[in-house]
Amino acid sequence: MDLNNITLTTIDGDETTFGEFAGKAVMVVNVASKCGFTPQYAGLEKLYEQYGDRGLTILGFPCNQFLSQEPGSAQDIKEFCSLNFGVTFPLFDKVKVNGKNSHPLFEKLTTVPDAQGSAGKVKWNFEKFLVAPDGEVKRFRSAVKPDDPELIDAIESALPASAP
Repeated sequence: MDLNNITLTTIDGDETTFGEFAGKAVMVVNVASKCGFTPQYAGLEKLYEQYGDRGLTILGFPCNQFLSQEPGSAQDIKEFCSLNFGVTFPLFDKVKVNGKNSHPLFEKLTTVPDAQGSAGKVKWNFEKFLVAPDGEVKRFRSAVKPDDPELIDAIESALPASAP
């Protein structure tokens, strides 16, 4: 799956493309500040700290589509993530992950089935898409915690071979 030309806007308003992360294992997560899964920010940050130097990056995409659980501005979201969870992984502009105006990245990622064979709409906040350097995507639903052994195994398998 070629995602490299998809334009992304950082939480600070700068434009980039998914291709900036080429050669890395990339976990794309739709995040929210007022969700029952919000404590997963801590686990995601831990993964980023543990595997970042081996080629993993985590991209957080705030989304307000699920019961308005991400109502804040970009500045509110940045402050919340930093103060409450020490988030250092990249955050992006608030996006829609489902429907007519969904972000092109999520339009492509949602075609990938989860472990139960179900593709389609993102069901809730903190759904995870792990994109290997070769473009292979594995999908993990919201209930899969960042420290889940299945997710850890997938991360370790997706890490670039050339990383130290």
